[in-house]
Amino acid sequence: MPDKTKFVNELARVAAPGGTIIIVTWCHRDLSPSEDSLRPEEEVLLKKICDAFYLPAWCSTADYVKLLKSLSLEDIKAEDWSEYVAPFWPAVIKSALSWKGFTSLLTSGWKTIKGAFAMPLMIEGYKKGLIKFAIITCRKPASIREETSSLS
Repeated sequence: MPDKTKFVNELARVAAPGGTIIIVTWCHRDLSPSEDSLRPEEEVLLKKICDAFYLPAWCSTADYVKLLKSLSLEDIKAEDWSEYVAPFWPAVIKSALSWKGFTSLLTSGWKTIKGAFAMPLMIEGYKKGLIKFAIITCRKPASIREETSSLS
């Protein structure tokens, strides 16, 4: 999803009237009102992660919420599940340190090996509060015709 605006617009377009939209994604931390962008060292860390996992640039949870509001979507809610997801990365590293994990990694190809080297970067990002795992939900408004027909 390199173009977050296009992505969110498409979600809103294809959702049924009254339907729920759920976005589950990695985000970077929300910026404070006094910040225009992430700090340079944060940008470097995210770029390394994106390069290793072949990902486009990330945005913040607040950026997604702003996009959803701009489309007049309703009941917008966002939750940070980072504390539940962050333990995944050390667990994956631990499993890779077994003989079976190590041999599987070596036979899986360069893309997987490159991703494995980025796992400590994910741990670092979570520890620094830079990386967030967000769950964002909202609802597409029901059309007027459907609202009136359901009353009859």
